[in-house]
Parts: sequence; structure tokens; C-alpha cells
Amino acid sequence: MDASAHRLVVIGANHRSASLTLRDALFVDDDSAPGFLEGLKRAGLAQAMVLSTCDRVEVWTADHDAGRAAALVGAAFAARAGLEPATLASHLYTLSGVEAARHGFAVTSSLDSLVIGEPHVTGQVKAAHRLAREAGTLGGELDGFVQAAFAVAKRVRSDTAVGEGPVSIAAAAVQIARDLHGDLSGCRALLVGTGEMGELVAESLLAAGLRDLSVTAPRASRAEALAKALDCHVLAFEEMRESLAEADMVLTCLGGRTVTVAADAVAAALRKRRRRPIFLVDAGIPGDVEVAVNRLDGAFLYDLADLEKVALEGRATREAAARAARDIVEAELGVFLRGRAARAAVPAIVALRTRFEEARETALAEAGGDAAEATRLLINRLLHAPSEAMKDKAAQGAEWQAMEKTLKTLFRLED
Repeated sequence: MDASAHRLVVIGANHRSASLTLRDALFVDDDSAPGFLEGLKRAGLAQAMVLSTCDRVEVWTADHDAGRAAALVGAAFAARAGLEPATLASHLYTLSGVEAARHGFAVTSSLDSLVIGEPHVTGQVKAAHRLAREAGTLGGELDGFVQAAFAVAKRVRSDTAVGEGPVSIAAAAVQIARDLHGDLSGCRALLVGTGEMGELVAESLLAAGLRDLSVTAPRASRAEALAKALDCHVLAFEEMRESLAEADMVLTCLGGRTVTVAADAVAAALRKRRRRPIFLVDAGIPGDVEVAVNRLDGAFLYDLADLEKVALEGRATREAAARAARDIVEAELGVFLRGRAARAAVPAIVALRTRFEEARETALAEAGGDAAEATRLLINRLLHAPSEAMKDKAAQGAEWQAMEKTLKTLFRLED
């Protein structure tokens, strides 16, 4: 492992190592990040970036001593959570060198999230990167690594389907709605009932761009409370049947023992809509929508089992894509580490070229314009110190075989 790779260090807690309660205690929001990073800088970490998401709270740093970096970050985290460092230590992990680089690439590519392919992770890393730059704690080595991680994430997104396919019932409903209606910003939706699953699907549709949502329920007070929470309209329950024709999407979550949305009401609504389809999500247990709605042209009825099937297919797609994405991460990790190793050799190469140039100028001056004499002097000067060192090593027997192999590789003596 090259020395430069050891400089990358990641210290943190994630959904596998710590509870949600502990991660909440450690969480560093955007307003607190500058002060937190300044504290690390004062403690001795010149390069640091803090990443806080629902899955993890981590500090990415570049430092010569991984143990020292872990101790400084651990103390900062403990102070933030109001815990003793020793108490917190068992919930924190420290990764350095190649493992830190691999972890950072996987996180940025959303391969280490609770939900693989989570689309917001790369944006969260970009926000953490920006805050570190503004706080003056980014540094060239850490910045170079994060920029490489962004490039890997971009390739993973473009070359695999890791971010495609819904992984939850609500996400499945959003995908179907988009497949059927396209842009949701111009659609209208009606939520019938105040059940948790209906609310969850409604929230997901609103987050996906839906702007026009109405809530109705047998108890007006509950409909009003939910409408206030969702910042949408309230519809009198008695008007629900007549309003079906205006709804591009109907979500039901009453779960009563009687049918709430009858097939004849949906048929009448479809006639008024002139072939514009209606997407119905029946989240009620037992169901709220008459099964016969499935036989109507233009009505697309999905119950929870249907949506779960779509979600399972999405998870399978992402898992298959994640395998290809991890192969990309490994390939790019090799490229990144080789690049860092090559850059680490630059100072020695520059010094060697400088020494050779000095020897050349001296030989030319001493030879007085005689090219043959100049080259003889140059070769003698360049080989004198290495030859003496090789003789000493060979006499001692120490490290000679490794040195001989290196020489043959550097100067292609086998050829």
C-alpha cells in the first residue's frame, strides 16, 4: 500500500454500527458544521470534512497518523453527544488508506446506504465538501480524493441501473403515476381517508411534484387535520363521488367493511374525463375500491400487494446493478491509488533530474568541448555513488536482491 493512501482516514458511525438515537446525538447540521470543523482544525486536523445524513455521521480527513486523527475526531464526537470518548469508541469505526478510499467511493456512489441507490447521497457529499471548503479545512489531498469520488459516482450512475426502480411501496406508486401521467405538477389527486399508508403515498407524490391534492374523510375534523399537515385542500366527504372525474389519481385508506369507491362511480368519472386515465391506489385493509374497477378501460387500480410486487422488482434491479457498480468502484479505486502513488514519486524524479543536469553541466565544462570526454566524465559521475552503495549492500548481503531487482526494473537491464 502506498504511503499517500495511508493519509486518507474516515472516522464515524453509521446505520450498522450505531443506533438512530446515537446518530441523532452526533448529527452535525449545516449551521453547526463550520464551528465543528474549526474545532477539529484547532485540535490539529488541518484537513477535515463532516458528512451527516440519516444513515451516517462521518469525518473524512487526510492525516499522517490515523490513530491520532481517530482520537481527535472521537473526542469531538463525544463532546457533541455528551458522552465519554471511551463510551462512544465501541460505536465508531476508523478506516484508513485503501479501505478509507474504497469506503468513500462506495458512500458517494450510494452503495453503502440503507437504501442502495439513494439519489440524495451524492448531493449530501457535495454539500459537505462545500462546507469544508468554506471553513478552510479541505486541503489539496482531501479535495483530490473527494473529486475522484464524485467522478466514480457519476460513472456508477451513468453505467449502471443502481438508482433505477422503486424500493418502497410509496416509491412504486410515484413511478406508476409518472408512467401514466408524466409530469405530476399538472395533475390532481384525491386522498380518501386518513390512514398512515395513504398519507405516506400522498407525501411521496407531493415530493415528486404533485401540486393539487385534496383530502376527504367521513370525519371532517380528521380530514382537516391531515390537510393542514400536508398543506392541501379539504373536500367534503359527500362530494367525493362527484369529484372523481376531476382526479387523475385517487388514494384510498379507509379500510372499512364496505366499498367506498364503486365501479359505477369510476365508470361515470371516466366518461366525463373523455378517456383520460385514472390511477387508483387502494391502501385500505380490507380494500376500499370495488374489484370490478379493474375491468374498466382507463382505470388502473393497484392495491398494496401490487405495489409491493413493483417495489420488490425494483430492489432486485438495484441489487443486480449494485454488483456491477461495486466492480466499477474497485476498478476506479485501483486507478486512483496508482495515480496517487505516481504523484508521490514526482519529487524524487525531479530531484534526480536536477542532479543529472548538474552533472552534465560540470562534465561539459571540464571536457572543454570534447564530446567523448564529456560523456565519459558524465557516466563516471552519475554511476560513482550508486556503484559504491551497491558494492556495500552486496558485501553486507542486506537488501541486495531487492536492490538488484529494482535496478533491473528501472533501467530494463534484462533487455
